[in-house]
Amino acid sequence: MTSLFPMFVKLASRRCLVVGGGPIAEGKVEGLLTSEATVMVIAPEVTDTIAAWTREQRLVWHAREFRPSDLDGLFLVIAATGVDAVNESVFREADARGILCNAVDEPDRCHFYYPAVVRRGPLQIAISTGGLSPSLASRLRQELEEQFGPEYERWIAELGMLRQKAFARRTDPRRRTGLLQRLASRKGYERFLRAERRRTGGPA
Repeated sequence: MTSLFPMFVKLASRRCLVVGGGPIAEGKVEGLLTSEATVMVIAPEVTDTIAAWTREQRLVWHAREFRPSDLDGLFLVIAATGVDAVNESVFREADARGILCNAVDEPDRCHFYYPAVVRRGPLQIAISTGGLSPSLASRLRQELEEQFGPEYERWIAELGMLRQKAFARRTDPRRRTGLLQRLASRKGYERFLRAERRRTGGPA
């Protein structure tokens, strides 16, 4: 099993391709759009949602079969056709060009895997089993969603604001680090919750 390097990638304005137009491809397209990627879809037919995104000019859809030249100038490609021969062709061409490829549910045809992700605003917690057990990753995601509730999005925003203020004051770096660590501690989170309850009129 090859060790994976975990990282978060900025896809804004990067050219990304999804080959396939079914429900699974739709989910991959949605994730790329959320990341502000420049998205192209290649498929003879697509879901109503992908068609709607096309009309809204959120992506470009070419209603035809995949061609190797579709990979020109791409950053990454996702093969989500459900057709083994097509997914193999997409992966082989991408691999030869040094383009990152993910063939859905085919670990041997993936340069990267989609993790199960818990999102709370800027906070993202990604879980990966290296493609061995997506079901386990999904279960862990559900557990983490309960542990890290929606209030974390507001807390993260507050921590970011306080961090900016701390740097603006140009205090001693060691004191600043200590302050930021206290703000992000469990006690800091509990103080935030109490303040939120007072603000919303909930129980203290």
